[in-house]
Amino acid sequence: MEAIELFLRDHARTHSSAVGGAEGGLGFEDLVVGGISDEQLRARPQPGTNSLAWLLWHMARTEDMGVNLFVAGRRTVLEEDGWLKRLGLARVDMGAGMSDDEVGEITSRVSIGELRAYRAAVGLRTKEVVAAMRPEELDEPIDIDRVEQAYTDGVVSERAAWVRQFAGGKSKAFMLSHTGMAHNFMHLGEAWCVRSMLGLRLPV
Repeated sequence: MEAIELFLRDHARTHSSAVGGAEGGLGFEDLVVGGISDEQLRARPQPGTNSLAWLLWHMARTEDMGVNLFVAGRRTVLEEDGWLKRLGLARVDMGAGMSDDEVGEITSRVSIGELRAYRAAVGLRTKEVVAAMRPEELDEPIDIDRVEQAYTDGVVSERAAWVRQFAGGKSKAFMLSHTGMAHNFMHLGEAWCVRSMLGLRLPV
């Protein structure tokens, strides 16, 4: 199996069936946040824990940044189609370094329906970008200027200065596998734990 085909298969599993389709089967997003009310998506089981809504935002915005800005060198999905206004948010950073109060602000302000739609739009754009790539592009390094642009544009907060070292010099293959797949799997696991802490049974 080719690397791009493998990525697309596993990436589909980190999203809802709206993104993964038959290829992804029952997406992990459907499994983890399926059958949950908006109120429950905003709930934080105890101080210092993330809400399911914030985790969906963080996963979506990180993938949006990593795939579109870092890998493809294009505008992020959030910058198009009035997404920020639709989401009801006033900030564009992907969440690394946010304080507990800032996590709470995103959690309380974001439109849940638009958040789910935004994450799906990001997932579909990732499929589009990656499907159009040539295999040899995977070994190309990330342009450090694109990483600095993320700080200039407020996509990454200066409180997350470590992102420079993490992203700088890495290959496009690394960035795709992390922001488009591994990072999603990691936080879906966290979301599963949050769901359990809220006493919510799985939908299957």
